[in-house]
This record gives sequence, C-alpha cells and structure tokens, in this order.
Amino acid sequence: MSKPASRQDLIDYCLRRLGAPVLEINLADDQIDDLVDDALQYFQERHFDGVERMYLKYQLTQADIDRGSAEKTGGVGLVTTTGTSTNISGLGTITSNFYETSNFIQVPDSVIGIEKVFKFDTSSISQGMFSIKYQLFLNDLYYFNSVDLLQYSMVKSYLEDIDFLLSTDKQIRFNKRQNRMYLDIDWGAQQLGNFLIIDCYRILDPNTFTNVYNDSFLKKYLTATMKRQWGQNLIKFRGVKLPGGIELNGRELYEDAERELADIKQRMALDYELPPYDFIG
Repeated sequence: MSKPASRQDLIDYCLRRLGAPVLEINLADDQIDDLVDDALQYFQERHFDGVERMYLKYQLTQADIDRGSAEKTGGVGLVTTTGTSTNISGLGTITSNFYETSNFIQVPDSVIGIEKVFKFDTSSISQGMFSIKYQLFLNDLYYFNSVDLLQYSMVKSYLEDIDFLLSTDKQIRFNKRQNRMYLDIDWGAQQLGNFLIIDCYRILDPNTFTNVYNDSFLKKYLTATMKRQWGQNLIKFRGVKLPGGIELNGRELYEDAERELADIKQRMALDYELPPYDFIG
C-alpha cells in the first residue's frame, strides 16, 4: 500500500490513480503544483485534522507599546486617515475623516484562528498573598476535611463570577488575511517584557508532519482536482480522432470530476468539518 510521505510522493500517487504510466496525463508541472497548493490550503482551512490547537507565547516589545498607545490619541494609536468628500444639496461639500487603529500584533502566517488571549493583568481574586483565594486556602483549608467540597466548589464559582465582573477578558479582533491580532486594551498600562498567552489554531506544516500527505481525504480531493484539470485541458480537442479510431472526450472527464468533487465537498461538510457553533448541541 502506497503511503505518500512527501509532496512528490503525493503527486505520483494521484497520477497513478488517474492511470499513469499506462495513460498519458495531460497536465503541466506548473498546473500540478498549483493544484497541490490549492488542495493543501483547502485541507488546512476546512478539515479538523489540518490544524492543531496551540498556546503561543508572545513577549511585548517597546515598539508594540509605542504603536498601540499614543498620548495625543487618548491611548489608541492611529495610523491611517481616510478623507471622503460628499456634496450635499444646500450644504455644500462635507469632508469626513476616518482613522484606523494601530493597536495590533503581527501573528505568524500559520495561525488560522484565535480563540482568546489569557488574562495577563493582576487580579484581586487570585493574585498575591492578600488575594481572596489565598486567604481562603490559608484560613479554611488548613487541613483536608475542614471544608465540604461542595461548599468549596460553590465558593470558587462565586469568586470566578466576581473576577469576571472586575477584570473581564480582553477584547480581540483577528482576520486571517491580515495576520494581525488587534488588542483593545489600555496599552499605556502595559509593561515592556510582559508575555501574552494566545489560544489559537495553527495549520499543520506538511513538511514537518509528513502524515498530512497520506490523509485519505487529501488524496481523494487532489486526485479529483487533477482529473478535472485534465478534462479541462482536453475539452478543446473534443471530437478529434486519434489513430485507431480513438476519440478524445475531455468534457466527459471534466463532468465526471465535477461530480466527484461535489461528493467529496459534501463529505467534508458532513464528516470532517467542525459545525458552526449555533449547530452544536
């Protein structure tokens, strides 16, 4: 059984599935490379096995703090000014200015989604020896049977509610095509060298994790896309007679591949994709 462990192994596997070397597969090398890149991107963005959940640590630099906080803008850096002019009857021309904040951190291109940033500020509930949590352990949990576990669990839940109200989670905004994580925080209160712990999803690099090339879905999907491209290349030769009476039919190849891709994408949506949050439960 063939188990592709590299990019070329995967290409050779798909070509064999299409009939090579018995048949001549009419695909250019550049076309094949494009199809492999597209298939990997589709796999990494849609398949739950194409990503891994990671906790990345980032240390704040002085450049981050300076970019995010500017005294003249009230703690939020502004980098872009967009002016628009509108001609309103009776009022003349009105010019409006729009500003874009610069309170972002550049994240690696491999990060495909960010869940949250863990709290990195001090909390009166759980930080320091004078915190409520520390005093609870000091006074009530001196020995094991001093507090009922149910009561302790209820107290902990109550303290977490208080902590949530007093120090809420920081608001973040992230778009994969920008590779920027915007942090809506008071940048002027941040200190140089502080660390951020980012809960995110990172794509699997197939060059590092070579089992990606052997994924059953990826192999079927790439084979179908190569078949569609092969048929598309032959469409213009429809009806051409070859020696021996053989007639090329690229249209049939193309339509057959389209049906296979429709079925594969449906299986992706039903079996391999994580459902939207509203559909969970």
